[in-house]
Amino acid sequence: MYKSALFPNVLVDSYGRQIDYIRLSITDRCDFRCVYCMTEEMTFLAREDVLSLEEYSRLVKVFVELGVRKVRITGGEPLMRKNALQLFEAIGRLPGLNELVITTNGSQLEQQAYALKQAGVKRVNISLDSLNATRFRKITRVGDLDKVLRGIAVAKQVGFEGIKLNSLLMRGINDDEALDLAAFAISQDLDISFIEEMPLGAVLHSRHASYVSNEQTLTLLRARYDLIASTATSGGPARYWQVPNKKTKIGFISPHSHNFCESCNRIRISCQGELHLCLGQENSINLRAMLRGHPHDDAPLKQAIIDSIQVKPKGHDFDLNRATPAVIRFMSHTGG
Repeated sequence: MYKSALFPNVLVDSYGRQIDYIRLSITDRCDFRCVYCMTEEMTFLAREDVLSLEEYSRLVKVFVELGVRKVRITGGEPLMRKNALQLFEAIGRLPGLNELVITTNGSQLEQQAYALKQAGVKRVNISLDSLNATRFRKITRVGDLDKVLRGIAVAKQVGFEGIKLNSLLMRGINDDEALDLAAFAISQDLDISFIEEMPLGAVLHSRHASYVSNEQTLTLLRARYDLIASTATSGGPARYWQVPNKKTKIGFISPHSHNFCESCNRIRISCQGELHLCLGQENSINLRAMLRGHPHDDAPLKQAIIDSIQVKPKGHDFDLNRATPAVIRFMSHTGG
């Protein structure tokens, strides 16, 4: 049976990796329709198929009792979830949780950044794939760049401990903006991570044709900046380089060109309560059934989580040459 919360190393998989970080999606809905993430006409989940805010709160509490120390709230766009702030407030007060963070497209930050900071959110990751308003609209299909930039400005004013931009480059679409995006991050004293496109869900463009290796991006940036390899970590898969004499770190999340699975410390929970042990694998465990089947007893839920960690795969299997993606679900379903 599971150990008590007094023993922090409860969630250790069969490869000796300690799981202390969960990424929790609280909605599959989003006010953007980014071309690498969704189709233009999405069918979203029915309300009864998505966990309630109380169920999310209970689930996070259980994971923290099992040794999880970092929780990232994702979506879809998490700030599209009605009354989401109540969840942030509940989670932010949990004893034992060291870090509550959020990944957002930035569209709602202008209005909600202050409340998120008050609720206990420490760091904010903001997706930003272009600094050109027309191109930004093309990538997001509906997004307003000025609104996102205002959200970034308010997040800075509020004083989060860390703000990081996430940029996904696609060949022939926005790969010529790597230097501009890095320069913007440096000018704003922000960190930035470049993310290789992942083959999740069926999209209209060819991922093989649009793929940009982070090795290429790093080579381009090093021609401009004397980047210094850094041992800094945000608890996730990014590998960082420090910009000399600046606050900015430039990170690279490279699921294709580099394997980052050997130190994987995280799992993902979809908005339906599916525990995904690996982003690049389809196997999952239905925690919603455990939550609803045992509404007043956490012991079966804890044991199911501990047992599932033992079958966490060693790594993912991304291959851009496949005719169809290895993972059919969209990123918006699993969580960004």
